[in-house]
This record gives sequence, C-alpha cells and structure tokens, in this order.
Amino acid sequence: MVERRVVLHFPENLIDQPIVSRMVREFSLEFNILRANITPQQEGLMVLGLAGKRVDVDKALRWARQQGVSVQPLEKNVVRNESVCTHCGACVVVCPTAALWKDPETQDVIFDPDKCIACELCVPVCPPRAMEVAF
Repeated sequence: MVERRVVLHFPENLIDQPIVSRMVREFSLEFNILRANITPQQEGLMVLGLAGKRVDVDKALRWARQQGVSVQPLEKNVVRNESVCTHCGACVVVCPTAALWKDPETQDVIFDPDKCIACELCVPVCPPRAMEVAF
C-alpha cells in the first residue's frame, strides 16, 4: 500500500461532479481531505491524502486528469526558502503535524514535506517569511 498527498485543482465546470467519490469507489482507495476550498461557479482546490495499491492510485490520478482535474504532488507546493530561514523556531510551535521541528544538536529547523498538510499556519508566523505555500 502506498500513500500519496496531492493537490487537486478543479475547473469551474467540474465543481459539482463526484470526482473524488468516483476515484475512491472505482479504484479502491482510501482518502483523507486535508484541506479544501470549493465554491460553486469558481475553481476549486483540494489537498487530498490517498492510500491504496500503487497501481490503483496511479490509475485514479490519471483518470482524474482525463476528467480535466489538474493534479500536483503536495510537496511541490510547500517550500522553505533556506537562504531566508533564520532557524528561529516560530514555525515549529504552530505546526500540527511536526513537519517542522528543531534538531536538538544543531538547533536548525528541519522541514519534512512528507508530514506537511499545507495548513499554512507556519506562513504568517515566520518572521523572515521563509515558508511559502503556492497552489
């Protein structure tokens, strides 16, 4: 079983279609909605965790693309600008998944994108604005 976190961008014409429901049902997947912003008559965005057999996850994402949904891996959207980060740790305190943590030996802030759910809590608290989320 594999787990994959993706960002789905729904065009306006697909907002009222059961895309995720069909992906889960037809490709035998488990899902977790990590974040969603879907409004009728506008584009929609959903950060989704998918779990299942690798072949089924790949087929489901390919099918979603064929329907007109843009699919991106989550880790391409949440980044830390290393040249700006001062390792102050303000982001560590607010991170609900421990994707940001301080190394006890070096006191450097470490970012693990695999744990990140793109909640964006780290963005406004970062004094040098090193954390960036772009969907």
